Parts: sequence; C-alpha cells; structure tokens
Amino acid sequence: MSNMILIVEDEEAIRALIRFNLQAAGYTTCEAEDGLQALERAKTLKPDLILLDWMLPGLDGLGVLRRLHEHADTASIPVLMLTAKSEESDVVLGLEMGASDYVTKPFSNKVLIARIRALLRRGEEEAPEEYLRYAGLTLTPGQRRATLAGKEIPLTCGEFDLLYLLCAHPGHVYTRTQIVSRTKGDDYPVTDRAVDVTIVNLRRKLGTFGERLETVRGVGYRMRALSSLDPAY
Repeated sequence: MSNMILIVEDEEAIRALIRFNLQAAGYTTCEAEDGLQALERAKTLKPDLILLDWMLPGLDGLGVLRRLHEHADTASIPVLMLTAKSEESDVVLGLEMGASDYVTKPFSNKVLIARIRALLRRGEEEAPEEYLRYAGLTLTPGQRRATLAGKEIPLTCGEFDLLYLLCAHPGHVYTRTQIVSRTKGDDYPVTDRAVDVTIVNLRRKLGTFGERLETVRGVGYRMRALSSLDPAY
C-alpha cells in the first residue's frame, strides 16, 4: 500500500502541482487548505507524512506544528515544512518547533520527492527493531512511540530520535554535532541551540525522569548509566 501524504497549502495551484507530482511518484494524497482543516485531517486520516506550508491563513504552519505535537496520536507524524522563508533563523525556528525537514519555495519537484523519500525511509529502516527499554521508558522505533511507566509520552520525531540515541547508549556522551549527525545526517542546518531546545523539551515532557538526561559541561549530553536500582538493569 502506498504512503499517504497530507498536503497543507492554501494556494490551490501549488496544491494541485504537488498533488500531481506526488501521485506520479506513487503516493496517495489528501489535502487541507488551512490550519484547522489540517489538524482535523491529520487526526482522522493519520497520514504517513505531512507537507505543511508555513504561511497559512488563520492558524499558521508553526501553530499547526505546535498542536500536532501536543497530541500523542499526531506527534510522531513526520512534518516537512514548505516555506518562502530562507533565513537561517527562520529555518532553525521551524526545526526547533519539531519539523522533520524543510524545503524553501520555489522548490524543485525532484528535491521535494527526494526529501519525502528520505523521511519515509528513515522510519522504515528503524521499523525492524521492535523496542528499546531504558529503566521505565519503552521506545518503539517503528511506531515512534514512547511510553513511560505505561503512559504514552507525545514526542516529535526529533525528540524521539534524540532520546532513542541517548537511551541506546547509556553513559555515553554525545556532542551536539554528533547528535545532529546521528539523528539528522551530515551537514544538516541545525544549530547547537536547536539541540539544547530539544533537550529542554524532552526534560519537560519526561518530568522527574528527565533528570536522567545529563548535561556534560563543555561537551554535550548523555543518558545516565543504568544501575542495579533501575527496573531494566
């Protein structure tokens, strides 16, 4: 079955062009022309990926992104931002808010398809690993699902990838550059600040469990090594 992609774009001509190219590439599409409609369709249709325009009437793309990540059933859907904003600060803001990747307008259809394939392939490559357990935390890569003591924690794709990396190697210190390279790929335009923001968000969502995410001053971050007192020791 082909992957379903939700196209969120208020300009009908651009939406039609994207729809044509995605369907020609073998994808199934659904559409939304504003932010509220996008949230409704993301919740009911559960697309495999969302193409989200930054500049939308009413609720803009960042607002949509924020609300998607507030709910466990939509938080793990990869979001590719479509934006006319090309300044690095704007790009980083979108990534910090939880976007998986971005494409600036005007864009090449070949580039757009390549970015979509890369994001979908990332999830497929992780799927064979059933789950990872660290103390009371369980991470399921294929579903990008995180549960803590049986309670589901809504995480963005970026938050999940970072948490999975650290939990897979407890006690190992990763620099910010290594974190970006391992979770996003080489030469990805994410600043140190973006990594720091993701860590802050993870600590907030994990509550007291987030204290295990340790800052190693002048180096980077690590997940505290397991001890004999931990459930998964």
